[in-house]
Formats: sequence, C-alpha cells, structure tokens
Amino acid sequence: MFTRSVIFSLLFSGAAAPVAAQTVFVDQGDSWSPSLRAAFYTQDQGSRIMPLAWMEALAQPDGTPFLADGLARYGYLPMPDRDDGAALPVGFTPNEGMGGTAIGMTCAACHTRQIEVRGTAYRIDGGPAIVDFQSFLADLDAAMQAVLDDEATFDAFADKVAGGTGDRAGLRAELETWSLRFHTLIDGSLPDPGWGPVRLDAVSMIFNRLTGLDLGRPEDAYLIPENVMLADAPTRYPFLWNAARQDMTQWPGFAHNGNDLLGLARNLGEVYGVFGEFHPIKKPGLLFNRDYVTNNSANWGGLKALEEWIWDIGAPRWPWGLDAGLVEQGGAIFARPTDQGGCVECHGKRQGAFRSIFHSTWATPILPVGTDERECEILTRTAKTGVLEGAKVPLSSNTLGAEAPAFDLLGASVIGAIIQHAVGFRVTGGLEATGAAAALQKDDKFMAEFDDLRGAFPRSGDGSALETAAEPCKYEARVLDGIWAAAPYLHNGSVPTLRELLTPPDERVADFTPGPAYDLEAVGMAVEQTAFDHVIETTGCDDLSSGNSRCGHDYGTALSDDDKRALLEYLKSI
Repeated sequence: MFTRSVIFSLLFSGAAAPVAAQTVFVDQGDSWSPSLRAAFYTQDQGSRIMPLAWMEALAQPDGTPFLADGLARYGYLPMPDRDDGAALPVGFTPNEGMGGTAIGMTCAACHTRQIEVRGTAYRIDGGPAIVDFQSFLADLDAAMQAVLDDEATFDAFADKVAGGTGDRAGLRAELETWSLRFHTLIDGSLPDPGWGPVRLDAVSMIFNRLTGLDLGRPEDAYLIPENVMLADAPTRYPFLWNAARQDMTQWPGFAHNGNDLLGLARNLGEVYGVFGEFHPIKKPGLLFNRDYVTNNSANWGGLKALEEWIWDIGAPRWPWGLDAGLVEQGGAIFARPTDQGGCVECHGKRQGAFRSIFHSTWATPILPVGTDERECEILTRTAKTGVLEGAKVPLSSNTLGAEAPAFDLLGASVIGAIIQHAVGFRVTGGLEATGAAAALQKDDKFMAEFDDLRGAFPRSGDGSALETAAEPCKYEARVLDGIWAAAPYLHNGSVPTLRELLTPPDERVADFTPGPAYDLEAVGMAVEQTAFDHVIETTGCDDLSSGNSRCGHDYGTALSDDDKRALLEYLKSI
C-alpha cells in the first residue's frame, strides 16, 4: 500500500546599465540567509540549453564572446563569488548529463530582481526579473546560425570546442540538429514587437517547447513544427514569496497549489519550458503505456530543494522611510469594501484550501476584472500528440487521440513522470513495469491520496479553464505583500507604477520604457530608463485581445488624491 508519506520519500530520494558599486540586499526575513540565496541562484533543476563549451565558443556579431559581459546586456545579474567558479550570471548553471557538461537556467534567472535608486542597486530575491529573455533567445539563435553559415566562423568555433584533432564533421552534424530544433522554436514563437524586458509568454513557450520539440519522431529530431505557435500573450514574471502559499497559481488561476506534489508539477512544467531534455517513449504494457523518465533531464532533488527554499523567501521590506500616519490611513482604505475603493475583498489574507498537513495556503480568488484577455484565449490551444497518441492520461480513464488540448499533453508529461519517479521506476532489461508500478495501477488509496494532482492542470471535459477561458476571462488576485517590488502591474505588465494603476484606464500612459530605475513616489518603474531602449506600447479598452491592453482593474481609481497617496504608502509597508 502506498501511503502519502511513503510516496513523498520516494519522490524526493539594449545593453544593461553598469551594476552599482554596492548592492544592497533587501531584508526578506530571518529565514532567508546568504547561504540560501547563493544556493537559490545556482541550483540546477535539469535545464540543458546547450553544451557549456558551445556557448563559451559562440560570438556576438562583432566577434566579442557571447558570454563576455556575463549576459548583463539582457539584464541578467552578475554573481562573481559563485562556489562553482563558473563565469555565469545569477540563474545560469552548469550541469552534468549523458551529453557532458551543459549550461542551463534555474528559476532564479527569471525571479531575481534588481532596482536602482540614486545610484544604489537593491537586490530582491524571488522578485520578477528585469530581463530581456526574447533578445537572449533571438541572439543565441543568430549566433549559432552564424557558425553554420560561414566556414571561417565554424572553424574558429570548432578550434575552441574540439581543438585540432576533434571530429569536426560530427560536431557540425550536432550543431545542425541543435540549430534546426532551436530555430524552429524561435522562428515560430517570438512575436514582433517583442515581449520586452520584464515580460514573457511563459504558457505558450511551455506549450511550444513540449509539443513542438519533444513529441515527434527521433528521425525528425523529435520535431512537430506545426505545433509551434506565436507566443503573443506576454505576462510579467510573478514574484515567488507567496508562490507556494497560494491555493491556486498561474495568472489565469488554472492550477491547484499548496503541497509538495503540486509544487513539483508546477516546477517540472517550467523545466520542460526552459530547455529540459524530455522525450517520452512508447512502451505498451508499461504504466500509462509510456516511459516518461528515461529521457528526462529533470533534477528531482534540485526541484525539491528549490520548492523548499521558496517557503523561506520572505516578502521584501521597503528599505526607505515611511510616513507612519499615512500608512495607518492607507491601511484603513485598504480594508474598505471594494465599491469604496478598498482592496481587502480580493487581496486580503484568508485561509485557502486544505492541501497539506505541513503548510496552509492563502485563498486565491480568480476573478474577471476587465483586463487583457489574450492569456485566457491561448489556454484552449490544441496540438498534434505525436508519440503520445494513444497514451493513457495519468489519473484519468482517458486516452489521447491524434490531436488533444495542449494542457492534456502537458499534464500527461508532467504527472506521468512524477508518478513513475515516485514508484522508483527504472528501465531495465525488457522494459517492463516494476512491481511497484504494477501495484500502483490497482491501488485505489494511492489514487485517492493523489487526487490533488488531477487539478495540477486543467483537462478537457472537466469544466475548467479549457471550456470557460473565453467568457469571461478571469485572473488570480494575489496577496499583495511586497507588491511595491513587482512593477509593472496587471498580469500582462502593461502599467508601470502603482500610482498609474490607481488612474482610470483611459488616462493611463499608453507606452513606457521598462527598466531598473525606480520611482519611490509613483511606486514602480521610473519614466527615465537607461538599461534598455525597448518601449512597451499598450492598447486601450477597445482592444482587450492584444496581449498588451492596459484596461481593467479600475478599483481605487475614484479615490481622492490624498486617499491614493495614503493607500500607496500602506502598500509600500506590507
């Protein structure tokens, strides 16, 4: 009999501005220590972008090494005192696999923020990164294309990677396969105009990466190119200090949350999206008729550690002075009913769903607030199933047809891998299910205890986001601790400051330049930025499907100027 405790033990056996001379690490509570910070910055989770030697050998168009500035031109943050000695920024790490040493990303790459006030840099761990991921992807694609398109460039690259005696023909073949796959992803995904710094269409990129690059035939480099679609629903990176504490997660609130298993499902899906190596194999008679673990680079121990550390990241405490009287006034305004300009009905702290004996969660209302609808619209995507056609859907009686909702494919790939890993599945000899796996299929108690995993992703036919996404479009309302450090605002990052968010939608700024320069009074991104030259151009309430609409969430917009000032002071304090 597989009890919950047994399963837990099985599961987890433009150029950027110069960095300020002194970085201030903002107070994030006694549980968040320098040693945890360093581990969070570098913990491998199973992402493998390419062999590390390749990226070290790649060059920018002017011949400068691709890694010359530690990727600071994209906003990634330096980490000169790394324990592993790698010349890589926060959130990038070397790891070992069957193909040797690779470079991968960790969640710290997208969830570590640095802002600048009067020449001083303030570091906020778990905060939404101010990074231009799209330019990084596009430039990496172009750098590899340049190697393959010019013989002299290839020779220089090969000298660095393979030396004078290496197998150059074999190296070129490997590069061509990698470039074919990566270029297929980049060419089909990246929108114009781009997401810009601080934003990413993460859901589309996970769908594209999994369904477009992982489920095809080996002889086709695992590609199903027609599954790669334009990633044109950008959202701002969420902050992590309450990520584990919400009872629902993802901006449209489609995923259950609040225990180790659900956290693992959330994080494993992210690994698939940021270059985890994953190719499921057809194995009739095996658990779910597929092997989800043999060709899977997920670092299970690393994912467990990262999820544990997220519980220790506290909301950042405002590092500058506060007006105590205004804070008190603002707190009273926050506690008003919504129709009087208050916030507590949607953003107050209330007990969430019971999902763990170890932790409690905060309720996460999923509400229609009149904001951009593009993120909801992409949830209904379907894709060709490739190698998963005919696969049993884990924790369900369904099987996958030739085409299926992208969420069904993601759910099968994530939950199938988790359960196979949980029972100690290993491929040996005749590739048959282990005794534990066979017993699991008949273990009703196990299936009941893992019922929460059914909610990790919506499925067709369950009445969830797949059927109801279009009308009306709903998004999660988070607890607002640390919200001062999370600009820009709304789920799609279309409003640069909290003061602007308290402005009626038709009066909000139509465009702004994102960056680390911080406005203490407006509480968010300053008007003048030097780190990037990208301008986020937004649309009004007449175009709610642009992905960039600044419309909606007009709560508090009718408050007096004095009340708005007090409310902002309170929001700085929490």
